[in-house]
Amino acid sequence: MLTDFDLHLFGEGRHWKVYEKLGAHLEERDGIPGVNFAVWAPNADAVSVVGDFNGWNPDAHRMHKRIPAGVWEVFVAGLPAGTLYKYRVHAAGAASDRSDPYGFGAEVPPRTASRVIDLDAYTWRDGDWMATRAARQALAAPLSVYEVHLGSWRRPGDDPHRWLTYADLERELVPYVAEMGFTHVEFLPPTEHPLSASWGYQTIGLFAATARFGPPQAFMSLIDAFHRAGIGVIIDWVPAHFPKDGHGLRRFDGTALYEHKDPWKGEHPDWGTMIFNYGRHEVANYLISSALFWLDRYHVDGLRVDAVASMLYLDYSRQEGQWEPNCFGGRENLEAIEFLKTFNVQVHERFPGVLTIAEESTAWPGVSRPTYVGGLGFSLKWNMGWMNDTLRYMRHDPVHRKYHHDELTFSLIYAFHENFVLPLSHDEVVHGKGSLLAQMPGDDWQRFANLRLLYAYMWCHPGKKLLFMGGEFGQWAEWNFDESLQWHLCQWEKHVGLTRLVADLNRLMRREKSLHELDVDGRGFEWIDCHNWQDSVLAFVRRAADPADFTITCCNFTPVPREGYRLGVPQGGVYDEVFNGDSAWYGGGNIGNAGAIAAEPEPHHGRDVSLSLTLPPLATVVLKPRR
Repeated sequence: MLTDFDLHLFGEGRHWKVYEKLGAHLEERDGIPGVNFAVWAPNADAVSVVGDFNGWNPDAHRMHKRIPAGVWEVFVAGLPAGTLYKYRVHAAGAASDRSDPYGFGAEVPPRTASRVIDLDAYTWRDGDWMATRAARQALAAPLSVYEVHLGSWRRPGDDPHRWLTYADLERELVPYVAEMGFTHVEFLPPTEHPLSASWGYQTIGLFAATARFGPPQAFMSLIDAFHRAGIGVIIDWVPAHFPKDGHGLRRFDGTALYEHKDPWKGEHPDWGTMIFNYGRHEVANYLISSALFWLDRYHVDGLRVDAVASMLYLDYSRQEGQWEPNCFGGRENLEAIEFLKTFNVQVHERFPGVLTIAEESTAWPGVSRPTYVGGLGFSLKWNMGWMNDTLRYMRHDPVHRKYHHDELTFSLIYAFHENFVLPLSHDEVVHGKGSLLAQMPGDDWQRFANLRLLYAYMWCHPGKKLLFMGGEFGQWAEWNFDESLQWHLCQWEKHVGLTRLVADLNRLMRREKSLHELDVDGRGFEWIDCHNWQDSVLAFVRRAADPADFTITCCNFTPVPREGYRLGVPQGGVYDEVFNGDSAWYGGGNIGNAGAIAAEPEPHHGRDVSLSLTLPPLATVVLKPRR
């Protein structure tokens, strides 16, 4: 039951646990169990709760309005968990049935009713993980993310119209991610959404785990299982827009309630969706409490915020004359900026160690810097520049790469301006782009070698890592949300070799502090040779916080083996070859340095000693001085 203080906080936009009050909640009144329903619809003429329990009769359970908050409320005795319901909203002379904006569950689409859920029905067993999470997710900790679309990672049997359930995924996905060595898994939006083809990005139920794969408690169990396996869970969270479906938020009470009334501010021209009114207290409260809800009730470890750039700019994807400047004459969306800052402050204050990650594709300064120094407050930011430049470079035939050398080296000019994640995400394998393997040039040998080279270069480059499912075994087909990944390819040795390489790169990154500890600190990187464009070779040092702990990465971006390649190194002694991307174990040709090589007193690259290396074709070697 809502108190006056609840309504006061909600009106101010500061009721961070408003999900405990609005929506449908099992409770007792005078010893009688039932459900309390509460919904915000200040401009509605009348609101009723309807469902099978009352024959969808709007006169059976009319809600009463709490003035001036505009919240409608009613207690219905005798209703159990699992009850289906909607709100019948009467406004402007018409009535519409709406899903609960704060509903904890829903029917399986295309049905659209909300469902009463008892979130306390699950008992968590991840205490060890939660106690150590902050340390595991520090910027100095290793982070490699396996990005997953739950509906298409794998399909059961031969039926393309069925999905694995949350329970199936617990049995199959959790051990797979653990075996591959990823530290985290990231789910494309698991919130309820009416259209599967939106991949979850056009969500309606920001508090409801999608019912496609099972009940909410089963999703909790999946997250719990990941935690017990030592794997963190990040979810995509979408506060940038919402769809126009009639059972959703658009004109919820007959007015532009959640969205802007002004179409220049209230609608996305690209996506045909609505934009939240971030300046309205109750709307900002709705969104931020949704974020906190997933951290609180589902023990989620990170939120990747989709389409941040579309929130920051008033002229995003708009032509001249289709947008209005802010009060200072600029194109920045001041209300959205304040919203994002408040979101990050509340998340980090209430759940220390949780990650917030921005998908932000512009040069907006300070995205991953604290709000108290003028930043937006995110923990990490996707490095879209690195992704675009690197994939563009890798698509070139190796004979032409020497003319595009700067596409590789440019990323290190700004690599430490933000706390970056290097993303090879779902967006890079859709809309006609083809799979990562298919984007590589050359014959099959060169395609696989190029992809192994791309991954090894990525894992050794400063920044946290993210790889979309299917990339780890070399899916040939472009990703299709409505089909399983091509798991049958894993019967072939080249694909198996690729999975071995990704797993070993994860283990190497986790084992070697130099490959993760200073990922976002310029002290952890120095070039040995960034100028050898003629040979398309890069070489650099990665250091740990202890500068004596370092590794050397050398990448050959041509299919030409290079014997006697002279490389200056920081110190003398023997260097172990701790990784070779051309190993036959990965499907390569086993060209390398016999496991170790001694430095020679021959100056090179401005250093007193050097190595005479054998660089395998289209491959990366990682060396570490023997201590």
